[in-house]
Amino acid sequence: MAAFSLDPEQSTWCAELRALAAEQLRPVAEKGEPGRVNRPLVAALGAHGLIARLFDSGALDLCLMRESLARECTEAETALALQGLGAHPIAAFGTDAQRARRLPEVVAGRAVAAFALSEPGAGSDAAALALEAVPDPEAGGWRLYGEKRWISNAPEADVVTVFARTGDEPRGARGVTAFLVPGDRPGLGGEALDMLAPHALGSLVFDGVRVGPEDVLGEPGQGFRVAMHTLNLFRPSVGAFAVGMAQAALDATLAHTAARRAFGGVLADLQSVAHQVAEMATRTEAARLLVYAAAEAYDNGDPDVPRRAAMAKLLATETAQYVVDAAVQLHGARALQRGHLLEHLYREVRAPRIYEGATEVQRTIIAKELYRAASAEESPAARVPGSVPGFVPVSVPTGGGTS
Repeated sequence: MAAFSLDPEQSTWCAELRALAAEQLRPVAEKGEPGRVNRPLVAALGAHGLIARLFDSGALDLCLMRESLARECTEAETALALQGLGAHPIAAFGTDAQRARRLPEVVAGRAVAAFALSEPGAGSDAAALALEAVPDPEAGGWRLYGEKRWISNAPEADVVTVFARTGDEPRGARGVTAFLVPGDRPGLGGEALDMLAPHALGSLVFDGVRVGPEDVLGEPGQGFRVAMHTLNLFRPSVGAFAVGMAQAALDATLAHTAARRAFGGVLADLQSVAHQVAEMATRTEAARLLVYAAAEAYDNGDPDVPRRAAMAKLLATETAQYVVDAAVQLHGARALQRGHLLEHLYREVRAPRIYEGATEVQRTIIAKELYRAASAEESPAARVPGSVPGFVPVSVPTGGGTS
């Protein structure tokens, strides 16, 4: 079997993306305020056609974009990803009217999108969401009451995909509906959150926000299908974001250890340092390949996408944490100075292990999928997880995390 590699066109495109990020996007990003939406940066992403590419290409292209941008400008990577996360439900489940009204503005970078799943009491356990959609017979729709927290681009987003409970069940996937809510709709408020990583995250407060049948994304009561479809696409690309950061840290470490003089030579001459760098490179490459495999599985419509996506996000985000931490250690105190690349990456790299499904959630999903497959292989009739010897059925969290 031939070793996996990108074709020449893909490799060239990735190099072009890295150059674009370093030369044109980074200067715009540096003018932004940490933790707030950088609208000029979003507009630049739209002008260069990157947002449009989110919706007319596959999961592998998404991963290549996120990895390439992350190596040179994490702010541009995150701005692109948050646009995709917020608007993908519109592209995949919106009506013709919803798509025609909202997507052109999002793609052009003139409108900012958000994905509102997580709540103060429903992060990793997204099935516990409590935002209530109360029927409004007089207006012919619902009124939303409650709060969302750790939401991408909140509260500045122009359009928000909101998940609310329309059924009678107090928790679980049933009875949740996805709504498309304009950011300026009466009753919708919120505030920005000051996070460790400089991401635009905030809270949204719903005080009787009206939504009607024309605002429903997909079918009423089928909102979790919208959420899971979106997360299955974006989870491998979170891994790609992590791989990009790991590669940036590795590149910096190679340059530093090859030039930094110590103990009569350079750091790279020390076996302990060389072995550490080899470990960093090996883990980064392994994570990259698993991310690409998960993305190709999604693009090919393979049935094991949830397992592959969870594995890719798990390994890549944990690997990035390890590589960035090791890079800081090898650089010494200079890496702890504000403004150093590794100081920036050290703050950035922690968040992906939590959002869009924490590490623990990914392990639970992987285990569930493995036992389900084992049960199906054992007997066509044995499709209940509890039929596998030693298996204890669990309620698998969906892993909203930061949305």
